[in-house]
Amino acid sequence: MRTHLKPLALLAGAALLMTACGESPNARPAEVTSESPSELVFAVVPTDNSEELLASFEPVVQAIEEETGLPVTIQAVSNNAGVIEAQVAQRVDVAVYGAFSYYLAQDVAEIEPVAKDQLSPAPGSGAVSSLGVTAPGSGISALEDLIGKDVCFTDPASTTGYLAAAAALISADIDPEEDINPVFAGSHDVAVTQMIAGDCEAAFVAAPFIEDILPARGLISEGDTETFFTSDPIPGTPMVVGSWLSDDVKTGITTAMEKYNAVNAVEAGFCAEDAQREAPAPWGEEYAGSPACEWGGTGAFAFEPATDADYDPIREICETTQAEVCRDDA
Repeated sequence: MRTHLKPLALLAGAALLMTACGESPNARPAEVTSESPSELVFAVVPTDNSEELLASFEPVVQAIEEETGLPVTIQAVSNNAGVIEAQVAQRVDVAVYGAFSYYLAQDVAEIEPVAKDQLSPAPGSGAVSSLGVTAPGSGISALEDLIGKDVCFTDPASTTGYLAAAAALISADIDPEEDINPVFAGSHDVAVTQMIAGDCEAAFVAAPFIEDILPARGLISEGDTETFFTSDPIPGTPMVVGSWLSDDVKTGITTAMEKYNAVNAVEAGFCAEDAQREAPAPWGEEYAGSPACEWGGTGAFAFEPATDADYDPIREICETTQAEVCRDDA
């Protein structure tokens, strides 16, 4: 039986498209057109550590400045809906957010994806799965074991933090609102730490947070979590640009993403020595051990070209869930 997700649990998604919580980027002066701005506005949605996230995008911003010749102002906007609202108003020229947020935004804003994150030098490595994790000894080893439990998710409009899991639950004849108690933590980081603290009995988050990001930050250690569910891969985090920008500007942004990566960004002087890390072993012998910039919030190697068709899996998830937040009239 197909379950239709109700609007109550999804309020933080679609209902916020036109009413952002928190700050949105400042509007441009009226005399500056969005097609030929004197600067570009780049928006990201912070995790629990906004300062660290913004620092990871500084080399990306410098690459864009290098190739477009325009200064770039980077801003942390409190949620995905705030970024989308700003894109509708053409106040954000470049944005990086989740795949589902792109699905929402492309219906209401004039935007297009130009790149997606690439976690290693291998093409397509930015695709990530949603993981269901629990504490050792919880007794949870399958989706069916979640019935009646408190389950942490990130945000109703997050693909890896909610919708992929919701689709899997529905396919297993489990209503993600009625058969479990969903708890929306607001971010992947918090969903995991709340689960470990006992505020929920399981959590669904993007795989890199369990496999790389949170261990690297010292927030979790090996053995703190057990994985009981892995979704099909979700397309990599998109970088989108406003279609209102001139072709020259859009080409400059695309060129920047094709030309630079976390390693050669060091050679270009885009990050100071104290902001560098050692390239990890999965990047291969050519790069492993080399100094690398933090690159785009996910520990990525680079961004690779993206098209709208790359995000068809999100449309398939929406077909399965029939979520209110997926609907054109939501």
